[in-house]
Amino acid sequence: MATGGGLLKSPYECRITFMAETLLDVKGLSCPLPVLRANRILRGLAPGDRLRVLATDRAAVADFQAYCQETGHALLAWSEEGGVLSFLIRRRPEPE
Repeated sequence: MATGGGLLKSPYECRITFMAETLLDVKGLSCPLPVLRANRILRGLAPGDRLRVLATDRAAVADFQAYCQETGHALLAWSEEGGVLSFLIRRRPEPE
């Protein structure tokens, strides 16, 4: 496990931030861990910031759709390529 820059939290999770988009790599983790890890990251982001999640658990499709609907975050897009699911989520605005 690499330790340079503190990017790797575990052998299964990688988080990298580019401008206002954060990448969370949870490939290999099963339900409910991808959503739980994404929730933890989203709580620390500014309203409007984006989180891209890479996962391999097929259940994550329904999980992220339901999670975004319940929390008010926007699931902007999701796709699958080579067995890897990619979800782009925009953090919800602060309540007025």
